[in-house]
Amino acid sequence: MNSISANLNIMIKASEKASKILIKDFGEIEKLQVSKKGPNDFVTNSDLKTEKIIIDELKKAKPNYSILSEEKGVENNNDKNNTWIIDPIDGTINYLHGVPHFAISIALKSYDKIIAGLIYDPIKNEMFYAEKNNGAYFNNQRIKVSKKNKIEDCLFVAGNKIDYDSELLLRKSGCAALDMAYVAAGRYDGYFQKNLNLWDIAAGIIIVEEAGGVLNEIDLSTINNLKIIASNNSINNKLFEKLKNF
Repeated sequence: MNSISANLNIMIKASEKASKILIKDFGEIEKLQVSKKGPNDFVTNSDLKTEKIIIDELKKAKPNYSILSEEKGVENNNDKNNTWIIDPIDGTINYLHGVPHFAISIALKSYDKIIAGLIYDPIKNEMFYAEKNNGAYFNNQRIKVSKKNKIEDCLFVAGNKIDYDSELLLRKSGCAALDMAYVAAGRYDGYFQKNLNLWDIAAGIIIVEEAGGVLNEIDLSTINNLKIIASNNSINNKLFEKLKNF
């Protein structure tokens, strides 16, 4: 196993512990109690239970770190320079419909930089993670973005309604975190989406970067309404040009 920091080790253990709840509840979808938060945005008991486990585990190890999480929001603690950013279930709609494509996402922001990120798909037992200047990994194996340089040969994933450019070969998965992880692993060649929240993409940012990918500039002091375009280095200029009105 590659050398990892104490912080990343904490994130891994927290995600693995929380995943047991997700896997158990996923097998009993019809029993889940669902409350509607807004159009197309649901929260389940699984979200809340998973988030609590993750926060409890992170707090045990680093009680002073601040927290930004999807359900609980902002919790400013003594250390405001270090913040855990948590999405207990990214891909909640998939989860609710029994589609096995969702993930736990945890990132650590230090000052104005993401320095560690983890995306864990508990159903497939696929873990993607990265730390600043230490590379990106999938289940302990180093990963890199794809090397394709012809945009017509590329497969992209988009988060919003797909009507941007009929020339792009596109998919839509319903899980922003895994979309970014798959770009980092070379499964997709690029990803783009608007109207995102920071917890959707924080972990993915560093995983893509450490895998050699390129992203648009993202203001990490902003929590909502973020836009992202991520791809490999060979096609990023062409993709940015095609998405100039995106």
